[in-house]
Amino acid sequence: MTFSIVARQGEAYGVAVASKFLAVGAVVPAARDGVGAVATQSFARVAYLDELLGRLASGEPADEALAAATALDDGRETRQVGVVGVRSVATFTGSECNPWAGGVARDEGDTAYAIQGNILTGPEVVEAMERAWRESAGEPFARRLLAVLAAGDAAGGDSRGRQSAALYALEPGSGYDACGVLADLRVDDHADPVTELARLHADWEMYFGKPEDVQPLEGALADEVRERLARAGFVLSGADDVATGLADWAGNANYEARLSPDGIDRRVLEALRTATS
Repeated sequence: MTFSIVARQGEAYGVAVASKFLAVGAVVPAARDGVGAVATQSFARVAYLDELLGRLASGEPADEALAAATALDDGRETRQVGVVGVRSVATFTGSECNPWAGGVARDEGDTAYAIQGNILTGPEVVEAMERAWRESAGEPFARRLLAVLAAGDAAGGDSRGRQSAALYALEPGSGYDACGVLADLRVDDHADPVTELARLHADWEMYFGKPEDVQPLEGALADEVRERLARAGFVLSGADDVATGLADWAGNANYEARLSPDGIDRRVLEALRTATS
């Protein structure tokens, strides 16, 4: 009832998933920093999540861990699982999964992925997802996972329709307070969940992302920022520098993670301009 990608890119691990099923993010995805990521679907066995991550943590390659776990499961022919670890990647589709069902797994050294789905409109869904992974090379990891999910959705996705989607990804040093959570988002019940997930992720990046394309607060740009801060109600006294006012405004908007001692983040500047236009 689901299509998903589990992937590794450098030290990042993550899962993106969509389904005609309520709150798919509560069932399918799991990841552990420095260990790997897992998706369990079809007649999902949630116990696979901890079991497979535990096997990966003990040093088993992903393909061996998945083979061992499914061998012990009497219901394995109804299951579909993708798993990626430090070593190896694997996907499994049981013979009793509802058609169309299938997947692909590739290990390319610094990156690896497993893409799988069941009750899909056809194999073109998995093919489009794999193509999107390759075409998005060089993009940030979470955006890349979203691109893959969007490609699967556009190619037909779950043959029964749309309802929920989720994105869970880990990367050392990422996220709020550098906690390592690159993205943790769910759309539990929505007419267009993949699009809504992408919208939420854009906001997530704004609130929890690191500064990018920072410009020095000097000259005409400093004058513009000072004037826009005044329009927003943050009037600076003669003793206040523009950076002080910007920090006050950004704190009020919850953009603290994007503050930089070197100037103003591109997306913070765009937000300030939008808010004061």
